[in-house]
Amino acid sequence: MNAAWLYYLWAALLLLASCAAWLTTLVTLPGNWFIVGLAALFAWLTPVDAGRGVTWTTVAVLAGIAILGEVFEFGASAAGAAKQGASKRGVALSMVGAIVGSMLGLMVGTPVPVVGSFVMALVGGAAGAFAGAYVGEGWKGQPEEHRLAVGRGAFAGRIWGTIGKLAAGAIMLVILAWDAFF
Repeated sequence: MNAAWLYYLWAALLLLASCAAWLTTLVTLPGNWFIVGLAALFAWLTPVDAGRGVTWTTVAVLAGIAILGEVFEFGASAAGAAKQGASKRGVALSMVGAIVGSMLGLMVGTPVPVVGSFVMALVGGAAGAFAGAYVGEGWKGQPEEHRLAVGRGAFAGRIWGTIGKLAAGAIMLVILAWDAFF
């Protein structure tokens, strides 16, 4: 009985850590990959026995979903700006701006407990993507109208990319919870 209790305690801690990792996606950290790493560590440390444990098949499925989330995020982010005719410089600075903006958004949203930080990280990342694309296109000497269009595309792409990556992470959490507890 004692071993079962200990297993479920570790499984609960795994899910708690995985949820925290999932939320780091909002600040452009690789939260889904943190989930894969935590699942792999758990699978290695607690081999499947007596019907309990996370299988290596589950770890592989989680890695596959994490790859799909990355592809979606990158595709949506780049496509948002590129659809408006962004240069490579505009796209690159959009990505840098998204990282800086999400970190600043996280700090600005901190006074509002939990939800404020993460909402502001998402909005800050999108605003940073806008600013980066706008600056990148300005650096290339593009007219104001073009810079605004590319910035708006980067903003929308960043929002949709992050939402898609969060959805992939949510699916990963459900699969991990199912394998760990059922």
